[in-house]
Amino acid sequence: MGGVGRMGHTPLPGIGVRYDLVTRERRRLSVIAHLDGSRTLNVYRGDDPDDTAVCLKLNAEEADTVVDALLPSHHSPNLLATAELGLVAERIELPSTSYWNGRLLGDTRMRTETGVSVVAVLRRAEAIPSPGPDFRLAGGDTLIVVGTREGVGVAAGVLGRE
Repeated sequence: MGGVGRMGHTPLPGIGVRYDLVTRERRRLSVIAHLDGSRTLNVYRGDDPDDTAVCLKLNAEEADTVVDALLPSHHSPNLLATAELGLVAERIELPSTSYWNGRLLGDTRMRTETGVSVVAVLRRAEAIPSPGPDFRLAGGDTLIVVGTREGVGVAAGVLGRE
């Protein structure tokens, strides 16, 4: 999965996304972000993904509370505390098989259809902030989106359409 402290992710069709991390202390953990907003946090004893030491199942509200506690928003009043506003920021990867690969962002009607805003696109080592409707999407792009949890789920479905 890569080096210590690097986050990897694996789409789980029909379920959500699994995020994997190895800490500086070589502890392996994963978070499954379910489509309904709930989360499953797994901490493993070793490298075997079946050797779970701790498994916590959190509903959406509990997950938001944990995320809020981990974010630096408690230390800086200028940061947006999205959980309190009912908004989430998520990464959505555009598969190369997506219908939208090579098409314009505006053609997705993302904001109109889902209420979700694309605030940036990560492409290779480049970040494109505030892409406009004439921005051409490419397979492998990671879209940083902000919206309601439900809207972000719908947006992921739209972008994953083949």
